[in-house]
Amino acid sequence: MEIYLDNSATTKVDTEVAKKVQEVFVDKYGNASSLHSVGNEAKEELKKARERIAEFIGCSESEIVFTSGGTESNNLALRGLAKANLNKKHIITSVIEHPSVLETCRDLEKDGYKVDYIEVNSEGIVDIKKIEEKISENTLVVSVMHVNNEIGTIQPVKEIGEICKKAKVYFHTDAVQGFTKVDLGLKNVDLFSVSGHKFHAPKGVGFLYVKNGTKISAIMTGGGQENELRSGTENVPGIVGLATALDVDNNENVIKKSRDKITEGLLKIPGTKINGSLENRVYHNINVSFYGIEGESLMLMLNKDGVYVSTGSACASTKLKESYVLKAIGVDDLYIHGSLRLTLGNDVVGNEDYIIESIKKNVNKLKEISPFKFEEDKEVENEK
Repeated sequence: MEIYLDNSATTKVDTEVAKKVQEVFVDKYGNASSLHSVGNEAKEELKKARERIAEFIGCSESEIVFTSGGTESNNLALRGLAKANLNKKHIITSVIEHPSVLETCRDLEKDGYKVDYIEVNSEGIVDIKKIEEKISENTLVVSVMHVNNEIGTIQPVKEIGEICKKAKVYFHTDAVQGFTKVDLGLKNVDLFSVSGHKFHAPKGVGFLYVKNGTKISAIMTGGGQENELRSGTENVPGIVGLATALDVDNNENVIKKSRDKITEGLLKIPGTKINGSLENRVYHNINVSFYGIEGESLMLMLNKDGVYVSTGSACASTKLKESYVLKAIGVDDLYIHGSLRLTLGNDVVGNEDYIIESIKKNVNKLKEISPFKFEEDKEVENEK
């Protein structure tokens, strides 16, 4: 049995999406910038994909800038705004952003930018009052992610956007984990980032939504593709795959029921806690910690049972560092090191009991060799 529970790291490409990508690879293989018939066929596929995405979002086609994915989109948003607005040297973000935002901000600090990193509460939700307090005449952009990649917390982007609009400050959100899952709304968002492989499209393709009128410059120069904001030959098969993936059914209600059943089962294991908000949470995420054991060991044991999960963040699990997100929401170290992230897909349905039993079995094995005292052990000692 194999159950894939790492969909926030990447999703399996949908079968129909793969067919469409293959068709474009083979039959519409031209360069979209070429003027001959083969190039025009590719250009037409690119145009139709852009129209489909714009229709899905409810925006103008000119507001879609295709990129290689979330990291590039986040870099283009922050660096592109900085390059085009040299008189604004202040950025506001949160302490639990994706590394592609945090590292970009730290890099911009070297160039003289002041960055305020706003704390979050125990559920991982940013304090919008603190954002409002930090906004000044020198503020260029507020960048707060839509859905956190580790704990699945949904941020109050609507309210943050309203504050930014009132203050005439750009608002960017990393929508990589929430796109197609949680409604974003464009009314008060100036820029948002998307990565195709998070919703059953191929890897290596994404886009940045840039509201018309936003003052932004390219950070990569060349042939001037994508309204001169992202030079380079367009990845037409990937872009077509991204547009096709918008029609994939997420089965939200079904997966949410599975999530709730698994969560209930895991909480019956002594020394277990769920991290992040139980209410303001994307429907397929479970971030769970087990006191006093090693999450990496548990992940490898589950792998032998055919249950595939992750520890740490979505895209940096090879670094095996303590989770800065769990640290930011005040999780105890002995829980942080025993954390797992389960992000569910369709193959979870009907396998909930197997997942719960597999995790329970392996947690108990690790407890037997752990040097730490557990609550049930303390209770036995107290009775003596």
